[in-house]
Amino acid sequence: MSATPVPSVLFVCVHNAGRSQMAAAFLTHLGRGGVQVRSAGSAPADAVNPAVVEALDEVGIDISAETPKVLTVEAVRESDVVVTMGCGDACPYFPGKRYLDWRLDDPAGQGVAAVRPIRDRIEHLVRELLADLGIEGAAA
Repeated sequence: MSATPVPSVLFVCVHNAGRSQMAAAFLTHLGRGGVQVRSAGSAPADAVNPAVVEALDEVGIDISAETPKVLTVEAVRESDVVVTMGCGDACPYFPGKRYLDWRLDDPAGQGVAAVRPIRDRIEHLVRELLADLGIEGAAA
């Protein structure tokens, strides 16, 4: 057993169908087990945005089996870092948690061509987060 606990990160956006799904997928992929990853939405959609699934598939990450999840107080309480992406005041606040707000375009209703730059920005931000957490991420 490791002497250092594995950090836990929660990604939150409104529908949990685009940005937070991409961020969670990148952190899971790049973090290689060094971080516990959750994602949720304040008003989850019925399914992950197909353009988001396609855009991640292009970089070798399969999220076709993922489903949007509802944001719970427990998920926030159990996370060390909460990354919000446009969920506004819907995210519960707990003192002592680290909160980050990533301002990203919403891929809802966009085609894969519009999702690619959002995907690439999220990958960059996830790599920065991994470095900040002291976790060596997978190579590009």
